[in-house]
Order: sequence, then structure tokens, then C-alpha cells
Amino acid sequence: MSQAATDLFECLETFIQKIFSLAQSDASELLVESDLTLNQARTLFILGYAKDPMPINEIAKRLGLSVAAAGRNIDHMVKVGILDRHESLEDRRVKLVSLSKKGWHIVDQQFEQKRCAVRDFAARVPESQAVALTEALRPILAGESLRSPKEDS
Repeated sequence: MSQAATDLFECLETFIQKIFSLAQSDASELLVESDLTLNQARTLFILGYAKDPMPINEIAKRLGLSVAAAGRNIDHMVKVGILDRHESLEDRRVKLVSLSKKGWHIVDQQFEQKRCAVRDFAARVPESQAVALTEALRPILAGESLRSPKEDS
């Protein structure tokens, strides 16, 4: 890694940590109130970012859990109304999982806490720095560097 890339990494790491720490306490309280384990919360976010319902084995893979362990977490979350589970139309043996209305509410609250933290940060940045940062980020956002390495294969 070049020195420029190392410097960028260090700045971005600190920046991201500070931005997310601004919203962390409120966001954490919302998850604690929901009485979710870490893997259950991670399941919510995996499904929140997914475009479609996911099979349990895919959720297990993304969590690094056995299908049985992921299934137990999902069973609990279905029981408390956070997730919906149904059979695949293509293969009835496959169970698909998606967020319920209650699950979407929890995920939306988490995302909104993060958006509020970023919005508050943006409002406090001096205008000249805001313009410079925006001008630096626009070509990066429009380019290829934020594309997932999985998209290249």
C-alpha cells in the first residue's frame, strides 16, 4: 500500500469512527430495547440491505454461523414479529426470510440515527470545507473505487 493510501486509510478510519460514534448511543439504545442479540441485529441489517427475501442458508453464510444456529435466531425473531418466513415459490423446501413491518421499523430507526449524525456533522462543517469535501467526494462516488470487488468477478 502506498503512503498516500495508508494516510487516506488512517484519515477515513478515524472519520468514520467519529461519525458513527455520534449516533451510537441512541442507536444502541434502540437495539437494546428490542432485546436482540448481536447476531440477531446483524440479521436485521443483512435483510435491511437485501433487495429480496433471503434463504436461511445465505443468512447463515453471511453471519458465519451454522444453518441450525441461524435458524434458531430466525425462529426467535419470527416468534417476536421482527421477521417473516415463507416457502420459496420455486422450491418449497427453501424457507425465505424478510423483515416484517416491525423489523423494518427497527432497521429504519437505526438508519435514521446514522443519517441524523451525518446531517448534524454536515451542518457543523464550515462552508469552505464542506464545498472542498463535496468536490473531492463527487468524482470518487461517480467512479469505480467504491464498487465491490465481488462485482468485478
